[in-house]
Amino acid sequence: MLQVLACGAAVVTLSMGIRHGFGLWLAPVTQDMGWTRQTFALAMAVQNIAWGVFGIFGGMVADRLGAFRVLIAGALLYALGLAGMALSPTPLLFALTSGVLIGAAQAGTTYAVIYGVLGRQVPANRRSWAMGVAAAAGSFGQFLMLPLEGQMIARLGWQPSLLVLAVLVLLIVPLAFGLREPGFRAGGGASHSQSTRGAMAEALRHPSFLLLMTGYFVCGFQVVFIGVHMPSYLKDHNLPAHVASTALALIGLFNVIGTYVSGSLGERLPRRHILAFIYLARTVAIAVFLLAPLSALSVYAFSAVIGMLWLSTVPPTNATVAGIFGVQHLSMLSGFVFFSHQIGSFLGVWLGGYLYDATGSYDVVWYLAMVLGVLAALINLPVREHAINRPSALPA
Repeated sequence: MLQVLACGAAVVTLSMGIRHGFGLWLAPVTQDMGWTRQTFALAMAVQNIAWGVFGIFGGMVADRLGAFRVLIAGALLYALGLAGMALSPTPLLFALTSGVLIGAAQAGTTYAVIYGVLGRQVPANRRSWAMGVAAAAGSFGQFLMLPLEGQMIARLGWQPSLLVLAVLVLLIVPLAFGLREPGFRAGGGASHSQSTRGAMAEALRHPSFLLLMTGYFVCGFQVVFIGVHMPSYLKDHNLPAHVASTALALIGLFNVIGTYVSGSLGERLPRRHILAFIYLARTVAIAVFLLAPLSALSVYAFSAVIGMLWLSTVPPTNATVAGIFGVQHLSMLSGFVFFSHQIGSFLGVWLGGYLYDATGSYDVVWYLAMVLGVLAALINLPVREHAINRPSALPA
């Protein structure tokens, strides 16, 4: 179990650490290439949609053939996408590489695939905790990588920095060997008592699954809007560039604590209450941030608070899915929930760019993020967490 947890956490650290830094490239890319913020934001929006779409199918393959093959393919696509992002001369190629390729890569190297392995290898009474550790690793990657990426951009330039990251992400390949599952090593997959189609239909008919998907939509809207657009928001208010990179690093640091605590509490408290609290607390944090005088200190305070809540939705959401439906198709079902997250991400990042170009301000999107946070808190309260009742024999 320790090997699986360590390798899974390291993969998420690399994949999510690189991904969380993309907001640092918005200003240098648009200024150097002469593109609008909406152009960059649209590429990031495509990335999030591609991540969500490919996440469903990547989860199906991981559940059927094991995570190892999916992780290898994801690492290679990630390297190719980062190199293409650096060398793309047009907005279309930029959207295809940084959007489609990296989105597909993230689908194969992040939570849905890793959580499927953890769900099958970790005892049920430790599952929420293990998922919290993996999510905390992704947050540590943000804390570790963001200052590094900021320094690389400043010293090397934005294009060479992306090429360095393209080489670095290939470290996922050796880590994938530590996530090979015994049931898949023979090459013939694992035995399945419930079909993929049956599991999909069962979940999409379950009211609590649909509520979790809706709440996750809001999570994606909020975190991706903040992660991509906050550096430019701070620059617009004449704060130094290092404030933005420090703020995003603080979000990652404090989310290490938040996700671990969230995963641990999920073993003792109703997870629907944890989720409702997180979404409501995000709304309060954003409101205070907008009302307070903007300074480096207020930015750092907001980053610490929002960091505690950043990816802390991930362990209770995925542990609830596993608790309701079991772990046989967990990667696929996590992929469905995450697809909803990515639709929210698409709208958050794209609307941020579109409304900024249209109004010269991010205010409307900040307000929308607050309203959605309240709705998400209310939506999660009716979720029923107990295991679904199935007939003793399921069709194969």
